[in-house]
Amino acid sequence: MTAFDLHPQLAADGLFLVDWPLCRVLRMNDRNYPWLILVPRVTGVREIIDLNEADQQRLMREIAKASAALKWLRRPHKINVAALGNMVPQLHVHVLGRDESDLAWPKPVWGVAPARPFPPLEAEMEVAAWREALA
Repeated sequence: MTAFDLHPQLAADGLFLVDWPLCRVLRMNDRNYPWLILVPRVTGVREIIDLNEADQQRLMREIAKASAALKWLRRPHKINVAALGNMVPQLHVHVLGRDESDLAWPKPVWGVAPARPFPPLEAEMEVAAWREALA
């Protein structure tokens, strides 16, 4: 892999969890939803199709691994996976747990409620729980 820089918006919005073979895994710093972000550590990639075939397959395996951890840790009603990049051009994939009782159900989460960042001690506990689930 070449040098990797995380987009400033992703760095500001996410809590670092782990680096996997392809992706940096972040926890969205928002207590409203159980929400992971996978960012392939490949410079200049905007779309999944910009990855080579091996990295596309690796991305799918890492999405599956993140989804399994989310299912195990939070037991959501539904897991949504999306590669949206309208505001942040760097390729990143959202793995988002949804419940019928969440603030946005059944609509998309974007723009429904302001983010509720974790206070520092709670953020540390959240990161530790996710690191265990993702191991």
